[in-house]
Amino acid sequence: MGYRKLGRDNKHRRSMLATLTKQLFMNGSIKTTDTRAKEVRKFADKMITYGKKADLGSRRKALAFLHNDKKVVDKIFNELAPQYKNRNGGYTQILKLDERRGDGALLVILKLIDMDKKEETVEKKPAKKDKKADKEEK
Repeated sequence: MGYRKLGRDNKHRRSMLATLTKQLFMNGSIKTTDTRAKEVRKFADKMITYGKKADLGSRRKALAFLHNDKKVVDKIFNELAPQYKNRNGGYTQILKLDERRGDGALLVILKLIDMDKKEETVEKKPAKKDKKADKEEK
C-alpha cells in the first residue's frame, strides 16, 4: 500500500505526477485535488533532496523523473536547493479550498514554502530604548 493509484494505469499516473511536479516547480504553486497533491508532495520533496545532494547521479535521477526537462532541473539544483539547504524536508504546504462542484472532490493548493520570506520575518528589529532610560543617562 505504498502509493495511491489515482484511477490511472502506471504510465499515465507517472506522467501525470511528473507533469504536476514540474508545474509546481515552475509556478511555485498548483491547484489540484487533495489526493493528487499528497502524491506530488512526495516527489517534489525527493527532487529537492536530489538538488541538495548536487551530484551527477542525483541530477540524472531528477532528469529521468521530470521527462528530461533541463530548465526545471536547473531551477531545482541552482535556485531551490540552496534556498532549502538548512531545512530537512517539508518543502511544500497544502492549503485546503472548497469541494469541486462536479464530483465533490476536495480541492487544495500545493505550494512551495518560501524560505527567503520566512527568514526576513524572523529577524527581529533592534529593541527600542525607553525614553526614561535615555533621560536618566544624560
